[in-house]
Amino acid sequence: MKITLTKQFILRCFLISFFLSTPLIFLHLFSPQPITNTTTKDLRIRPGYTSYENYIQRQLNKTLNPKLRKIWTTRDWNRKIPVFARFFEELKEKNLLHNTSKALCIGARVGQEVEALRRIGVNDSVGIDLVPYPPLVVKGDFHNQPFANDTFDFEFSNVFDHALYPNKFVGEIERTLKPKGVCVLHVALSRRADKYSANDLFSVEPLVEMFKNSDLVHVRSVDGFGLDTEVVFRKKLKQPRTL
Repeated sequence: MKITLTKQFILRCFLISFFLSTPLIFLHLFSPQPITNTTTKDLRIRPGYTSYENYIQRQLNKTLNPKLRKIWTTRDWNRKIPVFARFFEELKEKNLLHNTSKALCIGARVGQEVEALRRIGVNDSVGIDLVPYPPLVVKGDFHNQPFANDTFDFEFSNVFDHALYPNKFVGEIERTLKPKGVCVLHVALSRRADKYSANDLFSVEPLVEMFKNSDLVHVRSVDGFGLDTEVVFRKKLKQPRTL
């Protein structure tokens, strides 16, 4: 009789503890968890993002801002396209970009860079951003590009500082670039970017380390609307499998 009472008592305690702890388990599983990311001396991930959804919403707050979108499509449109076109013409002179290149602009907002590419003859060009802007920009997250492997000959971005996961950002570029394809990044090294940035870069070394399947082509100073450095990589040829 004593043994039976003991078993009943243990079962009762278990059921009580289970029902008391279940809400806490669900709260832990389904509440936003802090973002963990790799920070080094030359690449620092900014704190404050409680979840990836929180990060996306913060980026959308900028991209969907009606005042900014009006500026991007009016005053900035006429001011920035000639500058982007000059950058791209210089890359053509270095044989890093061609009229026949299939090109992607990453984080293109309303497509100023895409329009610049098309104006200089690179007609097969498109941009991606969280908010589409047809016909120049399609919807896409640069942490998970909506394109197949080995799609593009050329990729350009000036929003590396907006990447919460820089390794994923770079990994998607290398995945979607064709072998011998070229990636051009404009980044800020001597000054900090805006309040919507998710990381701060202090040298090109982290980029060189992340582009594991590419060779560094050149690094040069530019005046790119607050960005001061152009870094260019070329994706390596795939190594043949050995039996």
